[in-house]
Amino acid sequence: MPSTIVHLALAGLLAAALLGDDFDGRSLLVVFAFTALPDLDVVAEPFLPGAHRSLGHTFLLPLLLFAVLAWDTRRGAASLLWRRYGARGVKVAWMAALCLLAAGILPDLFVGGVNAFYPVHDRFYTFDGRLVYSTDRGWVQTFVELSPPDPKPTRTTANFQFRTVLDAEPTRGVEATPGEGRVERIFPVATTGFRFGMVLLALVVVPVRLWGSRLRRFVG
Repeated sequence: MPSTIVHLALAGLLAAALLGDDFDGRSLLVVFAFTALPDLDVVAEPFLPGAHRSLGHTFLLPLLLFAVLAWDTRRGAASLLWRRYGARGVKVAWMAALCLLAAGILPDLFVGGVNAFYPVHDRFYTFDGRLVYSTDRGWVQTFVELSPPDPKPTRTTANFQFRTVLDAEPTRGVEATPGEGRVERIFPVATTGFRFGMVLLALVVVPVRLWGSRLRRFVG
């Protein structure tokens, strides 16, 4: 599963690319906070089985945030966000909402799945597949199954939970000596080369953009 660090790396790259002159340390912290918000549902897992990838990973969360932002910003001069933080605040707020969805939730939809409409509809969804061009078969895609798929049990919070660092069982297949009761807890950083590359890229791009924003303010 993508770690929180990978989610933050993606959010940092999006913010660096889209915030323009409003990209600085404060705006980045706001974006990071909203991006990490979905993964906080892991804290509820011991008390609410199935909460991880459900409670904070529902699409209803960003949809509600988008609706509130749209309602507030359409009020023009009466907008609370505009009056308190100005145009910069509006831009950063929309960026944070975008990263909540695009960097905080969607990567998990693509890897392992999320309970996309929880609690209105309790079911985990995964969007995965491939799109290729074959010289024998032409275009081939598996994202949308055109033929009836093999019947599989529906994953819900009642019968499925993602492993987390709070579990009382090992998160990887490391066998403990019988009677020891040893528990290995895994705190993932990057579990694939692609994700590690994304983290490295963010570690270059984000500091360079932050340095550039500070330099512009100093010169200006």
